[in-house]
Amino acid sequence: MHIEQLARRLDRVETSAIRELFKLLGKPGIISFAGGFPDSALFDVAGLQAASQQVLEQEPGAALQYGATEGYEPLRQQIAQLMHSKGVSGLAAQELIVTTGSQQALDLLAKCIIDEGDKVIVEGPTFLATIQCFRLYGAEVISAPVDGEGVQVDVLEQLIVQHKPKLIYTIPTFGNPSGATLTLERRKRLLELAARHQVLVVEDDPYGDLYFDAAPPPSLLALSGQVPGSRDFLAHCGSLSKVLSPGLRIGWLVAPAELLGKAVMCKQFSDAHTSTFAQATAARYLAAGHMPAALARVRKVYAQRAQVMMQALREELGDAVEFTAPQGGLFLWLRLTGQGGKLTDANALAKRAIEQGVAFVPGAPFFSQNPDVSSLRLSFATADEDKIREGVRRLAKALA
Repeated sequence: MHIEQLARRLDRVETSAIRELFKLLGKPGIISFAGGFPDSALFDVAGLQAASQQVLEQEPGAALQYGATEGYEPLRQQIAQLMHSKGVSGLAAQELIVTTGSQQALDLLAKCIIDEGDKVIVEGPTFLATIQCFRLYGAEVISAPVDGEGVQVDVLEQLIVQHKPKLIYTIPTFGNPSGATLTLERRKRLLELAARHQVLVVEDDPYGDLYFDAAPPPSLLALSGQVPGSRDFLAHCGSLSKVLSPGLRIGWLVAPAELLGKAVMCKQFSDAHTSTFAQATAARYLAAGHMPAALARVRKVYAQRAQVMMQALREELGDAVEFTAPQGGLFLWLRLTGQGGKLTDANALAKRAIEQGVAFVPGAPFFSQNPDVSSLRLSFATADEDKIREGVRRLAKALA
């Protein structure tokens, strides 16, 4: 069936290259480094089961009924306390709304802010779905370069002056796909740029709790109190997806009051409210104090898997690849160097890798401009250590 009346804005985006790649993963025995998922074997099933049972036993009417668009009040209070524990002082529950994953928070922000033809700045590389979301609403998406210490704020300032963007989007902590963490100095400079140029900075922070050793620098939201005027130009998106369960679809948005009010209005049109039952379950789980132990477990596992992957890459691929060791998160970002006459095209390597029984995501789709075709993203989160070693061996065969 051919539908002539589809909205023209759909022509600006295409199906995610990552989602398309998953269609190739049905081959038996394939080892996948492609997904951006947490390991389901690490979910705290017992803790969530206890929380959901308490909800059904003690507050079934509220948990199974329609709820407020802003979110289930006990969960908003728990999230505010969680943010306070991470250095965000003075955040009231009324200053945040619960969203259906942080992806909805990004969509609501784009819906409220972006007009046709507006310019927005993202990191290069950045989360693919954000590029697609912003383009869907008519934005021209401009790329600011990233190095091992996060977005290059000197270049970013030049881009702000040149393009006068509506917003700047950043994943400052353990970025997807770069794995990079913005330094404390750069974080403060970014907040200063927001206040000086009066441009909204959108901080996406789904991975900040997944650090391996030392905790990362405080979030932009936590630091905003040290930079006068910056809080008025800052939105923060948080999520329980990577640290508790993606299936709960619990995220949140902190933003200036007027913007937050408009986001609530748009959410009313979208889904009325995030699942009340999921919110009540998450609230009970957080209130029971299970999160610290669950986080300690996943941090240890992901840290070990990351080390195993990096060691295997050094042993099997040597100087044919280069990377900066991540300090947390789920991803390792590689660049093919071409040393020894090896491939430098990650798209070509991806096809060879599938034939060898291993999958990854080529890096080019993560750039809104000037894609680096030699880059690729590997996730160490969902494969055990033996599979990581074998997968890297297969990758080396594909590169040979």
